[in-house]
Amino acid sequence: MSETALSNINFHALAQPLHDWYLLKKRQLPWRDNRAAYRIWISEIMLQQTTVQAVIPYFERFIIRFPDLQTLANSDIEEVLQLWSGLGYYSRARNLHKAAQLFVENGGIPSTFQELLKYPGLGDYTSRAISSIAFDEKVGVLDGNVIRILTRLLNYQQEWWKTEHKKYLQGVADSLNQFEFPSSEINQALMELGATVCLPQSPLCNQCPWSDNCLAQSQKSISEVPLKRKKTPNQIWYWQPEIYTQKNQVLLEKNTKLPFLKNQWLLPGKCSKQEDRPQNYDLKHFITHYNIYVKIKRHESAKALRLYSNQQWFDIDEIKHVNPSSLLSKCFSNSAAKSK
Repeated sequence: MSETALSNINFHALAQPLHDWYLLKKRQLPWRDNRAAYRIWISEIMLQQTTVQAVIPYFERFIIRFPDLQTLANSDIEEVLQLWSGLGYYSRARNLHKAAQLFVENGGIPSTFQELLKYPGLGDYTSRAISSIAFDEKVGVLDGNVIRILTRLLNYQQEWWKTEHKKYLQGVADSLNQFEFPSSEINQALMELGATVCLPQSPLCNQCPWSDNCLAQSQKSISEVPLKRKKTPNQIWYWQPEIYTQKNQVLLEKNTKLPFLKNQWLLPGKCSKQEDRPQNYDLKHFITHYNIYVKIKRHESAKALRLYSNQQWFDIDEIKHVNPSSLLSKCFSNSAAKSK
């Protein structure tokens, strides 16, 4: 289906049943108990690339330790990373900490998505989610779940990831938020619908408040929309980290070259992109589309070692605070097992 003019869509007739359904069916989630902007912001950052069930315990622990913006802004990044350990995508935690400090400097969390966009880690979707849920700004949200719902609703068989088509779908999402219903509830209703009913596989169409309006269902094209985007092909990387220790310390290097775990402290060593999986390796690790094969070299002495400006000694017991990635833990465990 090509683009239908937004003026030809009865958005109020769509918003009403969606809102009613949400009030009846919404799940009880810890960030829904209190719509304070701080809590909404934390939850939205955690929910990026992570499921609701996985996020809940992390969110609850995080809020206990950092109950407000000032506490988070005054904290050490190492402690933030430690509480984030296991959620992955650690740049989210670093940006969270930076943004907290900037929010405090500027008087608090802004109430509009345009202002929120100016802060680290806040893109279009996250900014709109925070402003609409915390402040009821009348803007729509557009993430993977919402794109799936709207493309099915309109049987929109276009390359939704391209700017022109994404802009159109954003217009649909915005239009749903222009009525008497709170944007906080309309946008969460869309998120809820995508998470619990309009599933990627085997959607529960008989439970959907839009079942009578869904063009993809009536035209039996549910499995065809949204169009499938080609996945980024996996890359094979061969990493040869070197473990230097002295007393109870280990040498780490600020990663400015490797495409994974950027700007984090890693073991020094060579790394190269490969066409095929290497035959000689100690362990493997996967980060998004990077397949990392690791061959570890352990040095018995660091006496003649010359340190570069991007290298530093760290206490072994503090490594998890410096870099909570399980990749480092795997390297140390493997090396320790080989040395026995």
